[in-house]
Amino acid sequence: MKTTPTAVLAAALAAAVAVPARGAEEPIKIGALLSVTGPAAFLGAPEARTLEMMAADLNAKGGIRGRKVQLVVKDTAGSPEKAISFAKQLVDEEQVFAIIGPATSGETMAVKQLAGDGKTLLVSCAAAEAIVNPVAPWVFKTAQKDSDAARKIFEQMHARGIARVGLLSSNTGFGKAGRETIAKLAPEFGIQIVADEVYDKAATDLTAEVTKVKAAAPQAILNWSIEPAQAIVIKNARQLGLAVPIFQSHGFANIQYAKAAGAAAEGVVFPASRIVVAEALPEKHPQKAVLLAYKKAYEARYQEEASAFGGYAHDAFAVLAKLVGEVGPDREKVRAALEATKGFVGTAGIFTFTPADHNGLDVDAFEMVTVKDGRFVLLGK
Repeated sequence: MKTTPTAVLAAALAAAVAVPARGAEEPIKIGALLSVTGPAAFLGAPEARTLEMMAADLNAKGGIRGRKVQLVVKDTAGSPEKAISFAKQLVDEEQVFAIIGPATSGETMAVKQLAGDGKTLLVSCAAAEAIVNPVAPWVFKTAQKDSDAARKIFEQMHARGIARVGLLSSNTGFGKAGRETIAKLAPEFGIQIVADEVYDKAATDLTAEVTKVKAAAPQAILNWSIEPAQAIVIKNARQLGLAVPIFQSHGFANIQYAKAAGAAAEGVVFPASRIVVAEALPEKHPQKAVLLAYKKAYEARYQEEASAFGGYAHDAFAVLAKLVGEVGPDREKVRAALEATKGFVGTAGIFTFTPADHNGLDVDAFEMVTVKDGRFVLLGK
């Protein structure tokens, strides 16, 4: 099914695609390291589909400066070891212009040095702040900061008078980074972590871990994960009679996780990209047109709901395509242009990158969302 390019991509490339260039017969190679299969497939699969859709739409319009885009997607299955091997292939053998991904924080941390050594742009779709803090010249990311997600959650807890929290997190790069961030920020909001349980990302039953959290008598649960196991935490908590509020990280922003948890997910609260509540935004919201265009194109083509995770890949591809169209397929020029990008409207927020900030988003990139009748809705709506 033919789809219409998203508004942001179409606008960004309107002039660029009309500019012919030497070597027009040679494609611009964009690599992607994504967990299309495996425990993080809920992240990588929609990201891969998003890139395939956007590349096809862009190429149908003539590509960039008369050159087609060639995607080289590598399925890491969520493995840092595979990510390293594939990153070497993309940099050394394929000699890609840039790499989008990986989908997970652990994989990104494993390959960021390889990208830097090869002077190949890496635009990660993962969340951990360690990806871009400290800044690495060739590494950027489009997912919001985990510290901003934690702040949004703690603000909501503080408003509800919650002071005792039971924490569960997965044994992944994302889980580890979130756990460290939570420990650092909780005291600022007068919050005490009364239980701290780490679980395996591939777990199918977490009764033991949740039982330990229950024994600490928390006023709320905070579950920090990107894998399907996070839905098991929710179900086990309700099965054990824990009726306290459950807060999730922004890694919950795929409706499939809520569906997996079933009725137990009702009332779960989490910070998310606005894509999951795009239709509910005010008509004049600066992101709404971009969000709705991407959702319409993705959902028409793939017959599944668009997620925040696919949106991270959308933003990475869109900003790279825009800048290559403006300054040409020169790695250093595009790197410098990305570092100077201001006010770029994406699905994850409105990006303003600087030499000191290779994420370009702040706490305002999030909306607080809850599950109501099996759907994501704005909290309080």
